[in-house]
Amino acid sequence: MATYPSGTIAVIFAAQLTGVDGEGYGKAAMEMVALAQKQRGYAGIDSVRDATGLGITISYWTDEAAAIAWRKNAEHAAIRDTGRERWYSHYSLHVAEIGRSYDWQKQ
Repeated sequence: MATYPSGTIAVIFAAQLTGVDGEGYGKAAMEMVALAQKQRGYAGIDSVRDATGLGITISYWTDEAAAIAWRKNAEHAAIRDTGRERWYSHYSLHVAEIGRSYDWQKQ
């Protein structure tokens, strides 16, 4: 787990998978993480998915401009279109600014 400074942008993506082409989805998801990590302003990612295919991915960006640049990235846009056509039955996306961040770990 990581903490982020105030002002970091969190892009919260909650999506339900259709169950179609799970292998293709998994490959594309790994490629998108690798691509995001190369983007200016990338700060981190957290992602979970349950047995029904409902998942939440939060990507963190140093500022709003970096988050917008990620949204506009051509490769990301192409995969997003494929996701709408094939992998997702629905999704929600929320953009928030972090005001405070902390973590805890059992010793």
